Amino acid sequence: MSDSETRHIIAISGGKDSSALAIYLREPNRWQKHLGKTEAEPREPLEDVEFVFCDTGTELEETYEYLDRLETKLGKPIERLQADSPPGKTPFDHYLELYGGFLPSANMRWCTRNLKIKPFENYIGDDPVINYVGIRADEDREGYISTKDNITSVFPFREDGLVKEDIYRILEDSGMGRPEYYDWRSRSGCYFCFFQRRSEWVGLKENHPEFFEKAKEYEKVDEETGESFTWSDTESLDELEDPERIEEIKERAEQRRERLKQNMSNRSLMSLYFEDEVRDLEDDGKGCNICHL
Repeated sequence: MSDSETRHIIAISGGKDSSALAIYLREPNRWQKHLGKTEAEPREPLEDVEFVFCDTGTELEETYEYLDRLETKLGKPIERLQADSPPGKTPFDHYLELYGGFLPSANMRWCTRNLKIKPFENYIGDDPVINYVGIRADEDREGYISTKDNITSVFPFREDGLVKEDIYRILEDSGMGRPEYYDWRSRSGCYFCFFQRRSEWVGLKENHPEFFEKAKEYEKVDEETGESFTWSDTESLDELEDPERIEEIKERAEQRRERLKQNMSNRSLMSLYFEDEVRDLEDDGKGCNICHL
């Protein structure tokens, strides 16, 4: 099959890495020179590329706003993909019903499989595809790797030696900036993602109280067994929002920031995004790779 029949796709998560990748691959040689990546192999600009975003229907408002801005920057639409769901229901609510009201968890990530991966693979079909993934050279993870034979994943940032500071530089110098939710959250994804740290749940309550209340409505107790279904294994959102508990969470988060600040090197660009950097360092590496690139 000829190269012209191969589709080139970048899955955008609404996060910094995949957004920077989309910008980078439009003018890779200019960015290589700008970033001082003199040892990187020259790349042909990606002209005939498709941008896609898998929308669960439960993303943050800031994510949708950032995607709109990114479309303008790229000069090309980002295809919004959604899992099938009945009219009036978000894809998440539809699948929550199919799974008997059982909330997704680290041990049962039905949300990733049904709301992110399936729509993406259905969109691709059986066409040969090169899937460009925004994993950096300073990361020890693989990202989304499809089991379908027709999808080949490549990692331009890793191949060209780009690290986190380069990503910030691309976003800053392109005029794109980073998503506003990084003011209080470390990653893109659903507003109620169970991988959120407690400090991020507090951030959700303070920045989007209406979403926090919606997240609370999903939690329930089985009247027959007394078993609790909550986003966190150790406490409900009702318990977490107690004022004393919130102060405790904030105090511990501040202590972590101070410890991490002492360990950070004095990098001028990173200082602009200190909170982003701290949250990344706090990150335990868990999460759904296709959601958080």
